[in-house]
Amino acid sequence: MIRFIIQAVVTMIGLWLSAQVVPGVGFSSNASLIAAAIILGLVNAVVRPIMVILTFPITVVTLGLFLLVVNAAMIGLTAMFLDGFAVDGLWAGVGAAIVTGLVSWVAGAFIGDDRKRD
Repeated sequence: MIRFIIQAVVTMIGLWLSAQVVPGVGFSSNASLIAAAIILGLVNAVVRPIMVILTFPITVVTLGLFLLVVNAAMIGLTAMFLDGFAVDGLWAGVGAAIVTGLVSWVAGAFIGDDRKRD
């Protein structure tokens, strides 16, 4: 549970930064930012693995770059669920996916992995 909360906070920071940097991504309030982070976490836990499996052949052909489109689609799906979160088009979604992914990567480097290494 604590890992989900930490991941939601990191996702929230990534979404906030993408709203500041990427044109076409925006929030109407802080509550919608919090809700978007939670919903994106749930969408990434439920829908994204299915999409990754279904799009595996095209991901292999594009050497993994298609995962940016999958991540952008997950952000777009989150925006469809919330009225206070807007993503205007595919490129805004790809930009938000890049920024959010970079923030998660940097945070993961600082937070580390709590699993035991043998």
